[in-house]
Amino acid sequence: MAKFHESRTTFNYSWEQVAQAFWRKYPNPYSSHVLSEDTLCREVTRDGKLHSKRLLTKTNRVPKWGERFFKAKFVCIVEESIVDPKEKTIVTYTRNIGFNKIMNVVEKVTYRMSNESSAKTEAVRCAWIDSQVYGFSTALKAFGLDRFKKNCAKTVLGFNHVLHHMFPGVLISQRDIGSPADKIKEAAKTAAEQIYQVYSVKN
Repeated sequence: MAKFHESRTTFNYSWEQVAQAFWRKYPNPYSSHVLSEDTLCREVTRDGKLHSKRLLTKTNRVPKWGERFFKAKFVCIVEESIVDPKEKTIVTYTRNIGFNKIMNVVEKVTYRMSNESSAKTEAVRCAWIDSQVYGFSTALKAFGLDRFKKNCAKTVLGFNHVLHHMFPGVLISQRDIGSPADKIKEAAKTAAEQIYQVYSVKN
């Protein structure tokens, strides 16, 4: 049976601000385990939702006893996200690709405006961690869960760092933020342009 973990985080920024910063999470001082980030596809559907798929590579530290099964120094992660500016939600699904029998991690994160205040955003993070290595699955799942919790802490610190630098000082009022849909599309467009420029230089 897969191990399940759920956590909740409240960011002291509006949903519109979180939606803009979402595309600029990396790099940050707490994301040294994230090696690369590439956008595979992105589109705005007829219902106004922004669908994106990104490929991330991250370091893949394993315990000494686990090196006999898995020696890869990094792992590829697929992140699929749906941004709904009307309902003010961002839902992301991430999973590792390859080496799934050794350890499979599926994560769902939902960002939505806090019930406490429109100036805050709540993130609910759920994860399922499984392993099919006979005789070692329990130990591998326990290790995976512990590593996931530590990486979650880094993710929150890193995202708050990015938010603070994008929106320093007192939070701006809702009327100063502009159209949520326009801001989200603009942030996504800028991110895509930056990725294209890097790709063009490399090739």
